[in-house]
Amino acid sequence: MDIPAPVRILTVCTGNICRSPVAERLLQTGLNQVVPGGFEVASAGTRAMVADPMQPISADIVRTYGGNPDGFEARQLNSRILRGVDLVLTMTSGHRGEVLQQDASMLKRTFTIREFARMLDVLDGRATELPAEDHGADPLAANTAYWKSLPARAAGVRHLALPADSAENDIIDPYRRSPEVYRQMEDELAPAIVSILRHARLNSPVRGNVPNSL
Repeated sequence: MDIPAPVRILTVCTGNICRSPVAERLLQTGLNQVVPGGFEVASAGTRAMVADPMQPISADIVRTYGGNPDGFEARQLNSRILRGVDLVLTMTSGHRGEVLQQDASMLKRTFTIREFARMLDVLDGRATELPAEDHGADPLAANTAYWKSLPARAAGVRHLALPADSAENDIIDPYRRSPEVYRQMEDELAPAIVSILRHARLNSPVRGNVPNSL
C-alpha cells in the first residue's frame, strides 16, 4: 500500500535567513508533534542569500520555542521549488505577489502567514472539525486530504478575517536591524504560528498536541 505524501508547506521571505526560516523550523517542529510524518515544511527567499545560515537572532528565537535551527541553508525561490507545494505562507503581501509571478497557479494556495492564521481562527470559531468519515485507518491520508482542501475553506472566510490595517498582514523585516526589531518580528510571527498549530491539532486525525512552548 502506498504511503500518503506529506502535506507540503513553503514559507517565503526575502533573503531566507531571518523570517521564513523561523516559520519553517517552528511549524515543522509543532506539526511533527501533531501528525508525525504528516508534514514537510521548507522555505525560500525571493532574493535569497543563497547557502547562508539563519541569522543568529533568528536561530535563538527558534531555539527559544523548542525548534532546531541547525543545518539551515538559504535558497532561492523558483518555479521548481513551488512545484507540488500544497500551501505557501509568505511573510508579506509583496512576497505573495512574487510567488504568483513565479507560478500563477498558486493563487488559491498562497497567503501571508498572518492572514492565513486569522482565517484559521475564524474557522476554529465556527467549530470546524475533521469530518468523522475521514477518521479512518489511515490518519496520514486523512490529514493530507484535509490540508489539501483547507486553503479553499480558509479563503471562503477571508472577508471575516480582514485586518483594520493591511500592514497587519506583514511580518517586519529585521535584517541588519537592531535586536528590538527581531523581537517585533517574533511578536508578529509567533501568534500566527500558534494559530496554525492550534488548528492542526483541533483537526488532526491522530489528535496530537501543540508543543507547550508555542
